[in-house]
Amino acid sequence: YFKKRFEESGRIKKMESVFPDFLQLMSSNLRAGMTIDKAMLLSSRPEFAPLDEEILKTGKDIVTSRNIEKALLELSKRIQSEKIHKIILLVISGLRSGGDLAILLEETSVSMREREFLEKKASSNVLMYVIFIFLVVSIFAPALFSLSNVLVEVLSKILSSIPETNTLTVSLPFGTLSKISVSIDFINYFSIAFIIVIDILASLILGLVSKGEEREGLKFLPAILIMSLVVFFGAKIFLSGFMSGFV
Repeated sequence: YFKKRFEESGRIKKMESVFPDFLQLMSSNLRAGMTIDKAMLLSSRPEFAPLDEEILKTGKDIVTSRNIEKALLELSKRIQSEKIHKIILLVISGLRSGGDLAILLEETSVSMREREFLEKKASSNVLMYVIFIFLVVSIFAPALFSLSNVLVEVLSKILSSIPETNTLTVSLPFGTLSKISVSIDFINYFSIAFIIVIDILASLILGLVSKGEEREGLKFLPAILIMSLVVFFGAKIFLSGFMSGFV
């Protein structure tokens, strides 16, 4: 399911990236005196793939005397892009108001390029936040969880080695403490489960911050999850060996 969703998302992104070029080319064809259907058919270029197939189909719909507004709405429906859908609605609004379609397409193309530039600039501005979130969930949090596991294990061993007598009173920094009621296995499983949960949530946040869509962050999930578990078990082994000398 996720593979299919990623493929669909990649397909939509490709069409969104070449859509301004398509609008610019169609505007040039209209300025050359071509009709709308011919201008659209000649704007279907292989370098616009996979948008070229949708353009060709829309041009054929217009040639067969289909209403241009309905043909454009069908194009938007097939592409399934919110950004392109809004652009097409803007074009339809311009057609209804009797504006020059060539000028409208050219200005829309320029606006789309400016918006794409601003999105890339915004993405670069939040890069530090993305790096910070990635480091926290993949390194710092697993290391702290492994430290808590080792501390509980060491403390359990220390308390189990204290002799129990009626006359002996042991004063610990934590107060009167004779044993830890929480099992080591429970803490270990809880840590792993919590790491997986925060990795999933963090990947969604990364997608929202960097791409504007939560699902875009799911492609970071495997890398974050693998690194988190490696850090967790690696730090746990290292700290266990280091703390063993104190028990």
